Amino acid sequence: PGSDLQVCIPKGSTCCSRKMEEKYQATARLNMEQLLQSASTELKFLVIQNAAVFQEAFEIVVRHARNFTNSMFRTHYQSMGPRALKFVGELFTDVSLYILGSDISVNDMINEFFDSLFPLVYSHLINPGFPDPSVEMTECLRAARRDLKVFGNYPKMMMTQVSKSLQATRVFLQALNLGIEVINTTDHLKFSKDCGRALLKMWYCSHCHGLVLAKPCASYCGVVMQGCLAGVVEIDNHWREYIGSLEGLTKGMHGIYDMEHVLLNLFSLVRDAIVYVQKNEGKLSTTISRLCGHAQQRQYRSASYPEDLFIDKKVLKMTHIEQEETLLSRRRELITKLKSHSSFYSSLPEYICKHSSAVQNDTLCWNGQEVMERYSPQITRNGAKAQPGNHEVKMKGSEPVVSQIIDKLKHINQV
Repeated sequence: PGSDLQVCIPKGSTCCSRKMEEKYQATARLNMEQLLQSASTELKFLVIQNAAVFQEAFEIVVRHARNFTNSMFRTHYQSMGPRALKFVGELFTDVSLYILGSDISVNDMINEFFDSLFPLVYSHLINPGFPDPSVEMTECLRAARRDLKVFGNYPKMMMTQVSKSLQATRVFLQALNLGIEVINTTDHLKFSKDCGRALLKMWYCSHCHGLVLAKPCASYCGVVMQGCLAGVVEIDNHWREYIGSLEGLTKGMHGIYDMEHVLLNLFSLVRDAIVYVQKNEGKLSTTISRLCGHAQQRQYRSASYPEDLFIDKKVLKMTHIEQEETLLSRRRELITKLKSHSSFYSSLPEYICKHSSAVQNDTLCWNGQEVMERYSPQITRNGAKAQPGNHEVKMKGSEPVVSQIIDKLKHINQV
């Protein structure tokens, strides 16, 4: 027995057959996969949980912002009725889709909102006695809205604030989802044939020598792991940069880069834009009549103005829902926790050796061929470039999946 063994080649007799060796090989690979997954459990949970929490929190902010804007219309411009609410709903649906990665343009969604709003403002506030404008008249009013800048500079202000804050929010969510992808990729790596053989030799060849209780020397384990995980460890610098980039992004998410601040105050920008139209209604009315040339004579305006024609001096007071933990403090907390995992990839070899019962002081331990009184370590460093001298695991080129994940990290780090 033992003559057909490929890795656990015995010096004397052995109890192992080729079939047993293959079973040990499969078990060694499974061990490695389970150890990798247990190493990343805490980090993976942290990123997955936060990606879900932030996505939900952003959706809640969008919902509040929509409700605030609807309340403003109901309170101050009742006569515009449900149609204004329809346009508000469409705007905030687009905002939600944009945050989730839709390629819709922020400028387009805001232009569409004001284009749709102006015919409503015109027929209810500037020209209240008139019937609803015809399709032709509506189109003319939509075009006039941009040409005449009827809402002043408010649409442009809104575009700047919304695009900056939503872009930051979107990149933040994309970065968290990329974090999950990176960990999932390294959790399910397929190891090279050489690595599989080295794992078998380290964990199970001692069994073929009848040394069932022998444990691998920690330094020997370290050499094997540095060879097996050389490609993965290459992610380390990019992972640290990724956490740094995420920290920079979160620090910058304030003022017009903070979607909570921008969206929850959007109602007042919309209101100011409508007030601007009302202030200029005389001049506007004349220009529109000339531009849109509608045949209807202007009906005599009733002396009893609808209440919502007047600018209400009382600012609409919105009670912001005071969340005990604001999004800002949650983001800070996430970064602090992530920083404690910044050396995750470089410390993987050490983690796996510690959690696979290696003998830490290198005495009376298995070196892949026999139990030694003392193992003299071959010093190697982490990473693919340091591995050509590794006698336990021959290095091949970097794993394609690892290269892809590094490219994605480089990309998000530059955004």
